[in-house]
Amino acid sequence: MKDLYSINFCSKKEVLPLLQKYHYLSKISRGFKTKFNVGLKYEEKIVGACIFTGFPVPELAKGCFGLERHEQEGLWELSRFVLHPDHQKKEHNLATWFMSRAVKQLRKRENVRAILSYADNDEHSGVIYAASNFKYYGLSAAKKDFWIKQPDGSFKKHSRGKIRGVEGQWRSRSQKHRFLLVFDKQLKCLWEEKKWKKEKHDDEEEL
Repeated sequence: MKDLYSINFCSKKEVLPLLQKYHYLSKISRGFKTKFNVGLKYEEKIVGACIFTGFPVPELAKGCFGLERHEQEGLWELSRFVLHPDHQKKEHNLATWFMSRAVKQLRKRENVRAILSYADNDEHSGVIYAASNFKYYGLSAAKKDFWIKQPDGSFKKHSRGKIRGVEGQWRSRSQKHRFLLVFDKQLKCLWEEKKWKKEKHDDEEEL
């Protein structure tokens, strides 16, 4: 049945409706960055998306590999992965099949030394990454975000700027499982590799 699917480079505009409808981060999907997008099509309709970006901040590459800013070329983050639930259910192993081919598409066009991805601990455990030969490096460090109280009594997550004197509250941020796929054998991860253990989550098709 997988011969009915095609995998191609696509624009953010093409995959955005799928992300907004089925990805758990759909509320902020319109504003996030993309760099290399791979779409999964079934009868010319996009039913899956795999989105790659660069590392969000240079400090991440420093902490992960000990690399300075001028040494960080070729590092990628798999920032969004989603499948239409109907196709996920009817086609066995479609997620890992699609992910492996999306990575191949990326490597054909770009310099790829390593790919990092996260699985939000509140949403899923990263079973697709584990099945796709990513190594597991435990949970990210516990952090907190400041949420600003709005005039209507609701709260909005603070993005940047000063918070001194601003009414609001600190909230714990969900920790994330860290997965890493390294192609450049000269790269040595400074994080401690852990044994991955599958946890129960309902929607493992979206990452």
